Amino acid sequence: MRAILFVGHGSRDPEGNEQVQQFVDRLRPRLSASFHVETSFLEFGRPSISEGIARCVEAGAAEVAVIPLILLPAGHSKLHIPAEIDEAKVRYPHMVFRYGRPIGVHEQTFAILRERLQEIGERPEQPDDGTAVILLGRGGSDPDANSDLYKIARLFWEQTGYALIEPAFMGVTTPSLDDAVRRCLMLGARRIIVLPYFLFTGILIKRLEQQVAQYRLDHPHVSFALADYVGFHPKLIDIVLDRLQEVLDQTVAMNCDVCQYRLHVSHHHHHHHH
Repeated sequence: MRAILFVGHGSRDPEGNEQVQQFVDRLRPRLSASFHVETSFLEFGRPSISEGIARCVEAGAAEVAVIPLILLPAGHSKLHIPAEIDEAKVRYPHMVFRYGRPIGVHEQTFAILRERLQEIGERPEQPDDGTAVILLGRGGSDPDANSDLYKIARLFWEQTGYALIEPAFMGVTTPSLDDAVRRCLMLGARRIIVLPYFLFTGILIKRLEQQVAQYRLDHPHVSFALADYVGFHPKLIDIVLDRLQEVLDQTVAMNCDVCQYRLHVSHHHHHHHH
């Protein structure tokens, strides 16, 4: 029997973790009933990855496909999840583990972003002059993941009529949202839309609503709008099913056993603290 273990990032906000569970519940009808399905979290949520794997083993699975519900490849998907899988291989030597890619840059990503703008009354193909979009990511310490947000901003810019699509980050790294708003204002924006590149709600999304309200007060002559995060978009299910299919078809591009990057850094894993 085969199992699928979905791995959410996990949030200090219980509602964010609840949304991960709800998302997996929405995926289930699209999965073969022969799979045993579990959901786990990297941090701030239970079950942990090792607990999730144990549940798959207890259910009688001989093979586990580990699928990260994470937007961009960063330390979590490159190091922390593979380290958990390595420990599980030692604990369950008879088990086969397959590891999927994060959501990453997928053509459906852009369709989701476009619809999130349309929902707040935008026409991405022919926007009003003076409209700027800030694509807001979580931000982290992995330059590769941060650069992916720039890549997505550029590709989305290519597919829309906006003169300005500015990447910005909610934490850890710059440019910050404040930096991006300042830049858009300096370049003459009269309408600024914040488009959060976040999977589910959480403390940062709730803080964002307050921040946008503050911008409206600080800049009364500029119109500010906050679009919805990626969330439960039906196309997100298609992307995750694609990532699962890659694993089941054995066509995964990133083989973590031979990845030079990981061999170089994996010995740091046990010294990592949040």
